[in-house]
Amino acid sequence: MPTARPGALVSRAPTSRTALVLLTAATLSGSAAFVSPLMGQQVRSGRVAVNGVSYYYEIHGAGEPLLLLHGGLGSIDMFRPILPALAAEREVIAVDLHGHGRTPLGEREISLVDMGDDLAVLLEELGYQQVDGLGYSMGGGVAFRLSVQHPERVRHLVLVSAGCSRDGFFPEMIPQQEQVGAEMVEAMKGTPMYQSYVSVAPKPDEFPRLLDNMGALMRQPYDWSAEVKSLRMPVMLVFGDSDMYRPEHMVEFYKLLGGGHRDAGWQRENMSQNRLAILPGLTHYEIFMAPQLVTTVLPFLNGETGALTWTGQGNAAN
Repeated sequence: MPTARPGALVSRAPTSRTALVLLTAATLSGSAAFVSPLMGQQVRSGRVAVNGVSYYYEIHGAGEPLLLLHGGLGSIDMFRPILPALAAEREVIAVDLHGHGRTPLGEREISLVDMGDDLAVLLEELGYQQVDGLGYSMGGGVAFRLSVQHPERVRHLVLVSAGCSRDGFFPEMIPQQEQVGAEMVEAMKGTPMYQSYVSVAPKPDEFPRLLDNMGALMRQPYDWSAEVKSLRMPVMLVFGDSDMYRPEHMVEFYKLLGGGHRDAGWQRENMSQNRLAILPGLTHYEIFMAPQLVTTVLPFLNGETGALTWTGQGNAAN
C-alpha cells in the first residue's frame, strides 16, 4: 500500500517508467446513470464532495458491495477489462481517487491517510454501512488506511500489489520514484497514463501538477507494519510473481497478518483467516486487469474455498 509507489498503467519506455513507479462535512452532488458498453447494463455515477475534493464514482452490478480503488496515475478505467466479471457477482463502487481520472486535483496535497478518511464519508453518503474493499497499488494504500482508520466500514480487505513499508520495494525502484515530477510531462505524452488522464480529467492541463504531487507523495518514507497487526477483518494479499515488491516482503507482510507461522494442521485448525496469493506470470503493470485476479479474489470475498477434504467428499472450510 505504498505511500512511496502508487501503481499505474505503464509504458515500457525508460523515460516514463519513473512516473509509473508509481473530515469535514460531505455533500452529495447529483447522480446520473448510463449504460456500460462492456456490460450492457445501467451504471450509476455521480460525485461526493468531501473535505474540498469532489470524488467521482460509478456503481456497477448488484449484490454485496465491493469498493474498488485504482492505482496511481490511473483511474476507474484501468479496471474496465475485469469490471464485468466483478459486477456479475457484486455491486461495485468504483472511485476515481483524489486528483485522478474525473476527480479534480484542487489545492489539497495527495495523502493516503486523508483519502482513507474521505472514503469513509463517501461510503456513508452513498448509504453503505459496510463494504468489502479491493485496492490496487496506491488504491491498496487507500484501502489499507480506510481499514485501519475506519475498521467498522470494511468486512473483507484485498490488497493487490501493495506493500506495507517502503523497504518492500526492490531497491532500484526508490531512486526512480524520487524523480517523479512535472519535468517528465513531455516524455510521458505517448503513455497510457497521460492519454487516459487528458481524456477524462476536468482540467487536463493539470497533469504536470499531478506529477509534482505524486512525486511528493512517493518521496515520503513509510512503515505501517505495526498497524497491520491491528487489522481484524479477513485480509488477502495478492502479488505477481514478478512484482516490484521483494518476495521476502510479501511473506513478511503475510506473517504480520498472522499467516505463515506454522503448518495449518490436518483439519486446518491452525490456519489463519488471512490469505497470500502470488499469481504466476504477472507483474505490477498488468495484474490489475488480469482475469486470474477476479477468480482469485472473489472466492475469498465470498467466504468460499475450492479446497477438498482429505477424503474428497466435500469442501473444506474457508
